[in-house]
Amino acid sequence: MGGALGKSESPRKGSMPETKLEAKMVEAMQRRESQGSSVKSFNTIILKFPKIDESLRKCKAIFEQFDEDSNGAIDQEELKKCFSKLEISFSEEEINDLFEACDINEDMGMKFNEFIVLLCVVYLLKNDPAALHAKSRIGMPKLEGTFETLVDTFVFLDKNKDGYVSKNEMVQAINETTSGERSSGRIAMKRFEEMDWDKNGMVNFKEFLFAFTRWVGIDEVDDEENDEA
Repeated sequence: MGGALGKSESPRKGSMPETKLEAKMVEAMQRRESQGSSVKSFNTIILKFPKIDESLRKCKAIFEQFDEDSNGAIDQEELKKCFSKLEISFSEEEINDLFEACDINEDMGMKFNEFIVLLCVVYLLKNDPAALHAKSRIGMPKLEGTFETLVDTFVFLDKNKDGYVSKNEMVQAINETTSGERSSGRIAMKRFEEMDWDKNGMVNFKEFLFAFTRWVGIDEVDDEENDEA
């Protein structure tokens, strides 16, 4: 899952969001970017991969809890119950938009890695400046620390703070980490290509998250279970 991200979309002109949900993501990310990032280099994030992987895998129990028919995927009705249980107040239209955006294989079922991406997108969207009292945005304080690390990483990569990561910004981020190495450009391009699955030259937060779950090995959870089946 997640490795074959071949869904075709029309090229974006500049940095114009293609959907209402993407526009909300970009707006929420730009609000967050105004606060800056604590990430100093891409290497500091790479060093955190094992800890991030461990934290995200703990989400498996939550996933299985809401996968009521135990078919390895969460459908739209199960997702609505999940949101209700976690007290995430989104409209039915917003929940449907999120489901459609994160069900990247369009099989009407959200696999584990897609579920993680959805929760992290929800975490970003719940960053409401007016809701300062809400210490826990989605009822999972331990997991939210990991989500904040992922948001912080995207903020670090998005140098011009427009809510997207461009090829040049990725090269700049990798160069800061591996100054003087001839291979740094190739590393940056490979990482960027892994993120830019619709090949439009700009990476939004959702695309970044799907790539990140692969980098830390979350896709292997699905692969292992498919092998066992």
